[in-house]
Amino acid sequence: MKLGRIIGTLTPAVVYDGLEGVPMLVMQPLDKHQQPIKSPVIAADSTRMAGPGELVYYESSREAALLMDPWFVPVDHAVVGIVDDVQLYDGGEQ
Repeated sequence: MKLGRIIGTLTPAVVYDGLEGVPMLVMQPLDKHQQPIKSPVIAADSTRMAGPGELVYYESSREAALLMDPWFVPVDHAVVGIVDDVQLYDGGEQ
């Protein structure tokens, strides 16, 4: 799974069968330090709860299509859930 931040919403002019009512969100992919990587992408919100400013985890490619109901609708990225907290460990003793 990958980390991202929702930076906006998208209202499609045409909706594919199976994606009716699924929010489309503009998401900025992030690294483990929550710094932007790559360009923003459009993600289907499988949780139907994420909104602008939220830190989320997501899947892309085939895994994103499997998250949706019905399966295999044409999405490249899908939000899996909302992140409450991120803690990084250096691998040393604690």
